[in-house]
Amino acid sequence: MQHKEVADRVLKAVGGEDNIVAAAHCATRLRMVLKDSKKVDQKALDNDPDLKGTFETGGMFQIIVGPGDVNTVFKELDNATSKSIAVSTEELKEVVANSGNVFTRSIKVLADIFVPLIPILVGGGLLMALNNVLTAKNLFGELSLVEQYPQMEGLAGLINLLASAPFAFLPILVGFTATKRFGGNEFLGAGIAMAMLSPDLVNFYKMAEAEAQGTIEQWNLFGLFVDKIGYQGTVLPILVISWVLATIEKFFHKKLKGTADFLITPMLTLLITGFLTFIVIGPIMRSLGTALGHGLQTVYEAGGPIGGFLFGLVYSPIVITGLHQSFPPIELQLQQQGGSFIFATASMANIAQGAATLAVFFLAKGEKLKGLAGASGVSAVLGITEPAIFGVNLRLRWPFFIGIGSAAVGGALIALLNVKAVALGAAGFLGVVSIKAEDMGPFMICAVITFIVSFAAAFAYGRYLAQRNGSIDPDDVGAAVDTSTDAAPVVTTEVAAENALPVIAPLTGEVKQLSAVSDPMFAQGKLGAGLAIVPTVGKLTAPISGKVVVAFPSGHAFAIRGKGADGKNVDVLMHIGFDTVNLKGEHFKPAAQQDDEVQAGDLLGEFDIDAIKAAGYEVTTPIVVSNSKRTGPVIPAAGLPLPSNITAGDALMTVDPKPVPAEAQ
Repeated sequence: MQHKEVADRVLKAVGGEDNIVAAAHCATRLRMVLKDSKKVDQKALDNDPDLKGTFETGGMFQIIVGPGDVNTVFKELDNATSKSIAVSTEELKEVVANSGNVFTRSIKVLADIFVPLIPILVGGGLLMALNNVLTAKNLFGELSLVEQYPQMEGLAGLINLLASAPFAFLPILVGFTATKRFGGNEFLGAGIAMAMLSPDLVNFYKMAEAEAQGTIEQWNLFGLFVDKIGYQGTVLPILVISWVLATIEKFFHKKLKGTADFLITPMLTLLITGFLTFIVIGPIMRSLGTALGHGLQTVYEAGGPIGGFLFGLVYSPIVITGLHQSFPPIELQLQQQGGSFIFATASMANIAQGAATLAVFFLAKGEKLKGLAGASGVSAVLGITEPAIFGVNLRLRWPFFIGIGSAAVGGALIALLNVKAVALGAAGFLGVVSIKAEDMGPFMICAVITFIVSFAAAFAYGRYLAQRNGSIDPDDVGAAVDTSTDAAPVVTTEVAAENALPVIAPLTGEVKQLSAVSDPMFAQGKLGAGLAIVPTVGKLTAPISGKVVVAFPSGHAFAIRGKGADGKNVDVLMHIGFDTVNLKGEHFKPAAQQDDEVQAGDLLGEFDIDAIKAAGYEVTTPIVVSNSKRTGPVIPAAGLPLPSNITAGDALMTVDPKPVPAEAQ
């Protein structure tokens, strides 16, 4: 490969240096953030004999070059520009995060804040659904299960305690992750959230009752009388407050140094933020929620089915802000007047989001996304939608929009059939027990229709994306299946030639076909032909003798360049897991460096399998001949069944010399 020529062709095809915001590279790909992807000459890139494919995902335009070549092409690309475009992969993610429109950036920020909280929200949501099953009347008869079997009362009480805690103390969790995301001390963020939930304040859920009884106390702050009201279960106030706190803290860090900074900055940050929280930000956000609730009630009552459509359309976006926590007082008032439309419409919104998430579950290939979509989808249709919204739907975007569109349909049906709730409960399928007896049938009809509409639309669109991009997961997406004659060859089952280059297993574990892995770029042969091993021992060894041409400092990827019997290069790439570059070397211990000469069986690196899995990543390792288009057939070792167990050092596959055309013989 003429690296400079390839770099020049790439630079021209992507629209020139003026169209490149920043660029980085991984073990196989160039990654770029472009100003305008419409300026890319896709045909030129597709027809380039030295490139293996392109795709765009997560705000990055990526070009597959291959191991051993991508780093040199990247250097030549950077040298060909008048100003350096090179950044690290982490810096490139920051560039992506700060690019795009306001809505896109806002979604990214919310995802960064809420994704770490998904496990506790999923766990709490499913426990809350279980508690509702145990305590709901008219579900298994006129009496609840606890009333039928009093010995279960203690179990139900414990489950309710565990289920309610994550949501009652949600501001503390959000304060921690949001302040960290905004660049402040996360423990200060958690601390200000704790103050907002202090038992000295009136519980937010009991605010209407306290107002009616006139039992809300006040602070006298320099002549300002401030109500002592908590913020249990709210989200928007702590999001705003976390940003304010981080901004104040960073200001004092710049102004104060040494011991003064260490002692005074936390105190002043908490004090100033605390005043702003209870005097300005908190009351404004609380009033905003109340005004929103009354405004939606007015629109609903005046608009009929149109009002129901609009309320269903905006309910899930309202959940993102946490302003839906202001609805219970309005719902209680409506229930006393004959029934609440809010609970019924909220149930449709939750079911719609859950159905879209379950469609993702059936379409996802990666274990991480599949597991998250399954658990949070079930939680959503049973009434707790935050895990589905923040963990899956907002991350992918399209399921969220399909969900709110389907919720609008459900909301219109609720209004058309005049379905009303007479109690609060789980806003999902289980919410039927909170509906007026004569409305339970229409409620279930609306719920089933909403589910079908959302699931069908999400599944259909997801299948379209999977066919176009190879995956619906932005972390896995590579390129659509290439059925042309130039597609990278797959492992064949031919008999190896006598002078074939043997490739030994670099890992101990289960060997399987490359097509079975979750990453479509490897599964479709975009990065070369080969096999994959799911390791059970965290030691990676050299599969052939040769020169180390790729050795990431993070220790997650290596490539060895050896010689075939015909003297031609054979490049074998090993990539431990998928997206493990995000671990920044944590849980990996490289033993070889780039340009080292190694013998087959030499140790390349070690890694902690359990720790990598606990961090949410796969350890399945593709072993591919990345230049298999230029070699002969890549063939599994004789007598090797797929899948089967294999030990490091065992025969894995062979690489034949490239066949000589008959006319050349």
